Amino acid sequence: MIIVSNTSPLTNLAAIGQFFLLRSLFSEIFIAEGVWDELNAENQRWPGSEEVAAADWVHRKRIKNFPLVNALRQDLDRGEAETIALAIEINADLVLLDEREGRYSAQRLGLKVAGIVGILLEAKNRQLLGSVRSYLDALRHNAGFYLKDSLYRTALQLAGEAIE
Repeated sequence: MIIVSNTSPLTNLAAIGQFFLLRSLFSEIFIAEGVWDELNAENQRWPGSEEVAAADWVHRKRIKNFPLVNALRQDLDRGEAETIALAIEINADLVLLDEREGRYSAQRLGLKVAGIVGILLEAKNRQLLGSVRSYLDALRHNAGFYLKDSLYRTALQLAGEAIE
């Protein structure tokens, strides 16, 4: 299975101490150079930058279709645009994206998309996590991840967890 990830799933999973889930769910992940640059922007150590650098199962790739990237940059940031272009170039089975506009653009181009909530649900489904509630809460409170209340409740329902 060919998986391409944008920055947000990498940084947010790292921020809540669950970066390893990506390796457990997917044997390898590809990222565009734009994603690598976002992880290392402003010479800071963003969550996920060290994890990605140390992960021999995360592969950086350069984009070839710059006209597509430029077209996507009308509405998206560099990382999202390059992620979508890379996914098309290498015929990805799944693209990991959280941002709404990026997800819509990827889906319009025929790509299958999952976000961090879907990753957590799949991890629970495969019994890698006992519960998703604490990780959804950690995303909100520790990682600063915006998660609508309706999505939060839906995720708990799909996970078979009580909605309080």
